[in-house]
Amino acid sequence: MQLLKLTHHLIEQFYIHSVMSIAITEAITTLAEAEQQFKLSRTENEAFFLEWQTQLPELSDAERLTLDELRRRYLYQRSQGQLLEGTVTLLLASPLLAVAGFYDPPFRVRAEESVQLTLDDGETVLQGRVDVLVLLNQFWVVVLESKKTALSVWTALPQTLAYLMTNPQIERPSFGMVTNGDEILFVKLVQQEHRLYGVSRVFAPFASAQELRTALQILKQMGRVIGEGVR
Repeated sequence: MQLLKLTHHLIEQFYIHSVMSIAITEAITTLAEAEQQFKLSRTENEAFFLEWQTQLPELSDAERLTLDELRRRYLYQRSQGQLLEGTVTLLLASPLLAVAGFYDPPFRVRAEESVQLTLDDGETVLQGRVDVLVLLNQFWVVVLESKKTALSVWTALPQTLAYLMTNPQIERPSFGMVTNGDEILFVKLVQQEHRLYGVSRVFAPFASAQELRTALQILKQMGRVIGEGVR
């Protein structure tokens, strides 16, 4: 009888745990859900997210040639139809991070990094996997989220905010890059006195080579800002 009670107790505990652990992609599907669950507010104050707007670094001739080659390959593969997330990451997103210097010292990169976040209720745990996570020491520099070309970059914004919220170093801003290959969106999130986030305009490398160059400039700027902040 005692063994039966113990078995029932273990089953009950397992059931409760499974109910409380929820995938981020299932729990956070809209901006409204992200803002409500994480007590986030979007700011349109231009001074909040200057990293994508001002003092962008110049690109070298070699960097421009590399971007032209990346774009040529992407357009060739894209011409056959829609591309899946993994292909977008392989063809465009990951090489773009490499050209920006995020795969070289002092940065570290992790792919398919498991993350989890306990909500303010103290009971619900959200779990997920970041496509690509770039770190400098313990600071998160960039979270990359890729989507298939059939989906707008805006559809990935809610879960990207969730991933950024899992950053354990809340004293520094976190940055995200969302792309479906055709478009690129940048995100900035802070978790200090108030939880605020801001977004860039959408860049369209599918339409223009200059758009891809500007995206690289923004990535390089983000790396420089974070690097200077943690020294």
